[in-house]
Amino acid sequence: MKNWLPTTRKEVELRGWTELDVILFSGDAYVDHPAFGAAVIGRTLEALGLKVAIVPQPNWRDDLRDFKKLGKPRLYFAVSAGAMDSMVNKYTANKRLRSEDAYTPDARPDMRPDYPTLVYSNVLKKLYPDVPVIIGGIEASLRRLSHYDYWQDKLMPGILIPSQADLLVYGAGEKPISDITSAIQNGAQVSELTSIPQTVFLQKEVKKEKDDIFLFSYEDCLKDKKKHAQNFKLIEEESNRMKANRLVQKTGNEYLVVNPPYLPQTTAELDACYDLPYTRLPHPKYKNKRIPAYEMIRHSVTLHRGCFGGCAFCTISAHQGKFIVSRSKASILREVKAITQMPDFKGYLSDLGGPSANMYGMKGINPEICSFCKKPSCIFPRVCKNLNADHRPLLDLYKAVDKVQGVKKSFIGSGVRYDLLVNSYDNSEWNKAAQDYTLELIKNHVSGRLKVAPEHTHPEVLNCIRKPDFSNFYQFKKIFDKINKDEYLNQQLIPYFMSSHPASTEVAMAELAGISKNLDFHLEQIQDFTPTPMTLSTEIFYTGYHPYTLQPVFTAKTREEKLIQRQYFFWYNKEYKQQIIRSLNRLKRADLIKKLYG
Repeated sequence: MKNWLPTTRKEVELRGWTELDVILFSGDAYVDHPAFGAAVIGRTLEALGLKVAIVPQPNWRDDLRDFKKLGKPRLYFAVSAGAMDSMVNKYTANKRLRSEDAYTPDARPDMRPDYPTLVYSNVLKKLYPDVPVIIGGIEASLRRLSHYDYWQDKLMPGILIPSQADLLVYGAGEKPISDITSAIQNGAQVSELTSIPQTVFLQKEVKKEKDDIFLFSYEDCLKDKKKHAQNFKLIEEESNRMKANRLVQKTGNEYLVVNPPYLPQTTAELDACYDLPYTRLPHPKYKNKRIPAYEMIRHSVTLHRGCFGGCAFCTISAHQGKFIVSRSKASILREVKAITQMPDFKGYLSDLGGPSANMYGMKGINPEICSFCKKPSCIFPRVCKNLNADHRPLLDLYKAVDKVQGVKKSFIGSGVRYDLLVNSYDNSEWNKAAQDYTLELIKNHVSGRLKVAPEHTHPEVLNCIRKPDFSNFYQFKKIFDKINKDEYLNQQLIPYFMSSHPASTEVAMAELAGISKNLDFHLEQIQDFTPTPMTLSTEIFYTGYHPYTLQPVFTAKTREEKLIQRQYFFWYNKEYKQQIIRSLNRLKRADLIKKLYG
């Protein structure tokens, strides 16, 4: 049991501890693996010499014994809702309860409340009003300022206020939590910690500093959606800057202050995180129970953090940032070797990836240009001339991993940015590397199906999503089919498409159906757009305006509108045929009826 961070009073006593320094509360089961945030923060604090415990999925319905069983920590409580946004994890796009929770033993769907950050933090503040509570993780990170909540269908204030917490950490938490801990150990009060990067705090009065950006107040945004849209543009730009400014938003009689993020981690810092002594296993208390999220990643390796795709609906850049931080080859190979020693490893790595499959090692050629850039994407509307998009380091890594004794095959499960592969670069060596990577990927790293995400086919929708023109997909499919033919492979290309995204009309979805039929796709992997806080798509959905142009954008909002758009995915299903024909007749698109049904 001593190989895991303690979760009970008995496990604390087994270590000979009489007091804990920090107690972490998590909405997820405790899996001691670097893909799970609570384990990362717990191990980071342990490496600082602290006595740390984790309380996974505490019961909030009973007499609150889970919140009391370890007593008061010496320094503070830390709270995270888990590795995934709790509301997306719990509800479908139609606001129906999901039947499974992938981060819970045996996938039980009833082990976490709605908004665990709020629930856990409020319980702790009620039980221990004198102990600081620090909140973090993706739920808190995406709600650090006023935000639209799809599940309540209203604009909410920054989560720090209703949670009653003392401090919020956004993004990857290792650096801020280390500096916070050091300051508190040196005698600082949490209320005095107003200069630590990547944190959010509340103040009664704010003395304006030179480069501060004062956003429209929460109350202003409640009255005028356009002001909320204007706020978002500033928030997104500052989230994607290497040298960002402080953001301030008045809410009620207080001010939310968002300190700029740290500079991107170094490779050495990221390596240090992955080199911590994780067991890579669920806590023994879950013996014989299945945790789906763990099953998915147990034999996978994360190569980097960050994503410069800037997709309008995605929360990765808001949480991890757009700048890629890559691990060293040595660190990755150490983890691969550790996986080969696991008793259940049969020789197959399920993924070598990250937020995106093929951004490893990529960064700005001239760092000075990057330091002043505030664009949310480095590849939309076109690949930046300052981006080093060389695929050779990744190719070299794949080959090194496949030579590790015990590895039979390594698969790529993360999403591939095919626009990086079909792009024409000024550098001929990069063009060749992209071609070599594409061949290596399709020939040696696809487990029967390669999943890519064009998201839509209509130019106006793709522009709103910040995705490349659909001609890129045609180009990639042609390459995919040729390699399959040349190598005598029988693999499928599986595209992900989305319905009801802002700018997507019923006609656009009907045209998507016609294109998917022409490509001989019977779509299975589909997604109805789900608004999540702090994304461009969500702000358009809520306000009706594009924050960068303040022009109105159509969005399907009602359940009926969403179902009508979704039906076009299933043009091949007899159950939907008459319904689709009626819809196309109403739209006066007999050409599409002919295209779909002859």
